[in-house]
Amino acid sequence: MFEVDLIEGFRDPEHMKALAALIKKECKSKINIMEVCGGHTHTIMKFGLSQILPDLIEFVHGPGCPVCIMPKERIDHAIALASMPNTILATLGDMIRVPGSKTSLQKLRAEGKDIRSLYSPLDVIKIAQENPDKNVVFFAIGFETTTPMSAVLMQQAIAHKLTNVFFHINHVTVPEAVEAIMGDGNALIDAFLGPSHVSVITGYKIYEPIAEKYHTPIVVAGFEPTDVMESVLRIVRQVNEGKSVVDNEYARAVSREGNLKAQELINTYFEKRDHFRWRGIGDIPKSALKLKAEYAAFDAEIVFDAVLPKTELNDHKMCICGEILKGRAKPFDCKVFGKACTPTNPMGSCMVSSEGACSAYFKYGKLNLKGARA
Repeated sequence: MFEVDLIEGFRDPEHMKALAALIKKECKSKINIMEVCGGHTHTIMKFGLSQILPDLIEFVHGPGCPVCIMPKERIDHAIALASMPNTILATLGDMIRVPGSKTSLQKLRAEGKDIRSLYSPLDVIKIAQENPDKNVVFFAIGFETTTPMSAVLMQQAIAHKLTNVFFHINHVTVPEAVEAIMGDGNALIDAFLGPSHVSVITGYKIYEPIAEKYHTPIVVAGFEPTDVMESVLRIVRQVNEGKSVVDNEYARAVSREGNLKAQELINTYFEKRDHFRWRGIGDIPKSALKLKAEYAAFDAEIVFDAVLPKTELNDHKMCICGEILKGRAKPFDCKVFGKACTPTNPMGSCMVSSEGACSAYFKYGKLNLKGARA
């Protein structure tokens, strides 16, 4: 009962109205706020926050959806690995539904390939132990939030002396993506809602160089609607005062330094890649992780290099997911949104993922949203 009451307290309509009134009173100029995390996008849409905020506040959707930013060639890697004989491919969440260049893992599974959707990466240990004659490939995705789980899986695979577990690492990092968006010269972003779960691991200090370099307020926000509203109010006050610092609204879970033990575990097994191509955004240096050289025997990209496609692939020319991820467009700007592109027939990754902006707009789009076409 206490937990339910606690959650409801962060969704109290009267509290949200009071915050909206303060924001309306204090906001004096147009502020474009990018919410980096897809979870924030869904909160904004689900609770209709745009409707109770003044027109001067505009939300711009960012690249904080790990499934959405995965380039097609990486999905084709997963498909190639799953197609190998005596192989089980395991991954998390919506990745199974994302289309590659010709098919998806979901369709491949329907054709009889052994593809597992996991609740926890540690399930790979049991799968590998129960199938010693098969290669078990973990297709790892996610931001800094899920990287510690992959590190723990590596730790356990070594501890159990498993030689049939392999990793295809697709962990990406937030600061470099934000830097890329702000640094291309076309960003129309005045402030950021910093991601919640990522910041629990990394701490909010990772955003301080960005706030300082681009003179842009960043407020780390919790996922509940009053968290978002309180964070918007803090942004408004920073703008009014001419400040551009990192503020931590989500202090009940996030610290400046973050989870040091998780960071140590990540650094034990992973290091930065020189380059990684983000879907719709392009190549971002030092924006993703890979296994360290001493763990090459576990690295699917090395062990199974011969079967992995090497061609870079772009989205369908009608899909504007890339522009959405860069904050330059919204789902309602897309000509195929809700028509040729739906959750059951997605053309792009922003519609596939439960965290994607297009998915949020499709699910909650009956609200009278700002920016919707008539």
